[in-house]
Amino acid sequence: MNAPRDGFTTGTAAAGAALAALTLLVEGRAPEHVTVPLPPFQWPPDSNGHTKARCSGFMRVPVCLCRLLCRENPSGEIFRAEAAVRKDGGDDPDVTSGALITAGVILEPSRRASLPDKDFIRLEGGKGVGRVTLPGLPIPVGEPAINPVPREQMRIALSRYAEKTSRRFGPCPPMSVTISVAEGEELARRTLNPRLGITGGISILGTQGTVRPFSHAAWRATIRQGLDVALASGCAAVCLSTGRRSEALLRQRYPRLAPQAFIQAADFTAFSLCAAGAMPFADIVWGCFFGKLLKLAQGMEYTHARKGEIDFGELALLCSESGAQCAGVIRLCATAAHALDLLLTDEAGGLVLTLITRKAAVWAARFAGRDVRLNLFHPDGRLLCAA
Repeated sequence: MNAPRDGFTTGTAAAGAALAALTLLVEGRAPEHVTVPLPPFQWPPDSNGHTKARCSGFMRVPVCLCRLLCRENPSGEIFRAEAAVRKDGGDDPDVTSGALITAGVILEPSRRASLPDKDFIRLEGGKGVGRVTLPGLPIPVGEPAINPVPREQMRIALSRYAEKTSRRFGPCPPMSVTISVAEGEELARRTLNPRLGITGGISILGTQGTVRPFSHAAWRATIRQGLDVALASGCAAVCLSTGRRSEALLRQRYPRLAPQAFIQAADFTAFSLCAAGAMPFADIVWGCFFGKLLKLAQGMEYTHARKGEIDFGELALLCSESGAQCAGVIRLCATAAHALDLLLTDEAGGLVLTLITRKAAVWAARFAGRDVRLNLFHPDGRLLCAA
């Protein structure tokens, strides 16, 4: 079996596109590949006390479009170019994998700014890049949804190139860079952006620059961002769920809560509860189905199917203690769905569900550092138990 293939983030794609467009403007050649610095970055001082970015590595990024645009000054010099990189998510199933990330670069010799002035490179969001409308994100309201690390990555890539080529081609003038994403608005509908208050397109993300397949770091970052937005939006309670179905059922149960209060924590049980518990929400709610509840009741911090098996022997023991006739059969169960079917037809099954939900609530409280309201749902939508 081949190892999963890594890819690169939308931030790396944007930096690569901007670097390719600048290369065309400065050198007059359209590069087929560019080398992009990767975050995280450090700023150690040199012997003179000056700081210069030190990157964690580099990535060679293919360029699929690079062209000069017909905009000239009286002397015939072309000041604008455009380039595009297709985001390659590797084997990660990200919705933005394959999206065309385009950067338009305009040189502005009349504008007063010099390296390393932060105004030397101005970043803007074009069509398909979302705009922030709610507080709580690392970007101010009204700004394009280009996160701080990709912004830094683009500025470092472009400023390094400008400094490197200055002796041969002369000082590079200040520039503005506009990032756009083909079909970005349509892609954003398949993300959590609308709930986070990001409208009009996708976000330009990437704290590492590269994409690891099925990245846990990306999921945790999404959960953390959702919690920040919920808090900044004034949500008194936050409702964590293990997926879309359980979230939809929580929405029905708590219809007065704002959309920002609902966050999909997936299998990151301990992480999401701990993060929510550290924030000043008045209430924390957890919604799930029986399989995830059993794993939480066993104290599992991460509940993916490949990372831990349900102890049906422990469940059978609880059934015996509660007088459930199905205890012997439950010990032999292979799935939580089968065990739940048996409990729902047993006279003592309701008591067992109550006890297992309370046990899960104890573990949830340990992870969160305070009480958590639990909601156990049946796949058909019924609320089976709450604690």
